[in-house]
Amino acid sequence: MFVRRKFCTLLGCALVAVSVPTHAADRGPSTPEERKQALATIHQWQADPLGIHAKEQFGWVLKWFAEVPDQTVHVCIVLDKLPKGDKKDGATIFGAAFMGQAAFVLAHPEQKDALEAEYQAGVEAALNVYAALVKSNPKDRQPYLDDLIERREAGTLAQFVRDRAVASCN
Repeated sequence: MFVRRKFCTLLGCALVAVSVPTHAADRGPSTPEERKQALATIHQWQADPLGIHAKEQFGWVLKWFAEVPDQTVHVCIVLDKLPKGDKKDGATIFGAAFMGQAAFVLAHPEQKDALEAEYQAGVEAALNVYAALVKSNPKDRQPYLDDLIERREAGTLAQFVRDRAVASCN
C-alpha cells in the first residue's frame, strides 16, 4: 500500500514537472530519433503496463518529457474517480492516461494545441489498459470505468471528456 501511494505521489509530481516549461538549460529540442524512441517506448509500455520493464519504460518517458523543451503533456485530471487501493490498479490506469496523451503529442505534432484531443487520447488509453487489467482479473471491475467504456461504445465519451476538461482544467 505504501509503495503504491508513493508511486502515485511521485507520478503526480512528475506530471506537474512535465507540464511546467522548466528544462535543463543545456538541453536542446528533441530530435526525430528521440521522438521515435519515446513513441516506441510508450507503445511497449502500453502493450504490457505490468511487465517487468514497465516501471523503467514509464520512468524513461517521464524523464524525457521533463527534459525536452519542445514537447509537453498537459495535465488535466479528466478521470477523477479512478480506483484506489492495491487491488484496483489506479496508478497503472492513471499512468496509461499520461502515456496515451504522450503518444498523441508525439504522433500528432500538428495538433499541438488540440488539448481536448490530447485528453481524449489519454482517456482512451486508460480505458484500454483497464479493459486488459479486468480481463486478467475480473474481480477488479470498476463501475466508473465500466460506465466510460459504455459511453465510448455509445459514442458519447468525447462529450464526457469535453465536459470534464471544462470542469477541471479551465
